[in-house]
Amino acid sequence: MAVWLVRTGRQGEHETKFLHDNRIYLTWYRLREDIRAHDNGDSVRELIERLYPNWSKAKVSNSLGQWWTFARKMKPGDLCVTPSKFKPVLYVGSITGDCQFDAAADEPYFHYRDVKWIETGLVRSRLDQDLRHSLNAMSTIAAIRCDNAEKRIRDLIAGQPPTPPPNGNDGEPPLDLERLGLDGIVSFIERHFKGHGLARLVEAVLQAQGYTTYRSPPGPDKGIDLLAAPGPLGFGRPRICVQVKSTAAPVDRPTLDQLIGTMQNVHAEQGLLVSWGGFKSSIDREEAAQFFRVRLWDQDKLVEQILGHYESLDADLRAELPLKRVWTLAAQDEDSDGTATGPTIE
Repeated sequence: MAVWLVRTGRQGEHETKFLHDNRIYLTWYRLREDIRAHDNGDSVRELIERLYPNWSKAKVSNSLGQWWTFARKMKPGDLCVTPSKFKPVLYVGSITGDCQFDAAADEPYFHYRDVKWIETGLVRSRLDQDLRHSLNAMSTIAAIRCDNAEKRIRDLIAGQPPTPPPNGNDGEPPLDLERLGLDGIVSFIERHFKGHGLARLVEAVLQAQGYTTYRSPPGPDKGIDLLAAPGPLGFGRPRICVQVKSTAAPVDRPTLDQLIGTMQNVHAEQGLLVSWGGFKSSIDREEAAQFFRVRLWDQDKLVEQILGHYESLDADLRAELPLKRVWTLAAQDEDSDGTATGPTIE
């Protein structure tokens, strides 16, 4: 079976609908005509040129490949992989139906395929490098062509030992260099800041923000990894209690409850829960209720904080985590019509 990358918009604006409806959608605006009625590439090209007369030939070809993939190439039983824009996780589903068209649907949800979501919290960093690179394709819809991709992803979901990755992979569409760089940073942190080292990294970020900190020594911490407060002596407010979880597994509601209880014990007004493996839905549901008391950092949020305060980090820590700024042209992956670079029709 094939494996397909399917994105949910530049800002993840369609992500909730994908999950709630148990569907993947072809999210091009103004596509109110049933593409299933077009049985060859020339016919689809004519449709695109009619709907979007100002598009360049390259943009027409890019969209043609993705529309054809969604309507004709995907098959029931194939896997679809959808990266979250809000968490460092992947949603993995099994496609259960053919392409459908609903003329009465809200724009841009006219074309869809039914999906059974089999994993909604696969931590991105658990994937081998070649699979992560495939997910960095600039396309809204693209084939993941890595060897044994389906088996390797299913093994990860089932907790089986991973299949060794191949030596190389050709034919992938252009990569999202920003995401590729972030993945490299994530991988480096996992190797060099394991266990208590992650708490040390979080402490450095808080110190760069002007907090005075206390870090518990290695060993049982009774729910306290870090304490932080503003000012040279740490007597300012807010007082923050920090819990850091460095494991790859997402944390559940009891961890959040423990942090809130510890906050009361140490007279902290706010809490920070850092989980390298992300958070289960039981915590996600509490985020709004705890907004004025607790902040949640997953690996992407922590890396964002590191990059935002990198120049202010301690010199020794910067030597342990050597980064440099690289400038490149901004990716022109999508516009207001939802188009993206992608495969050509075969």
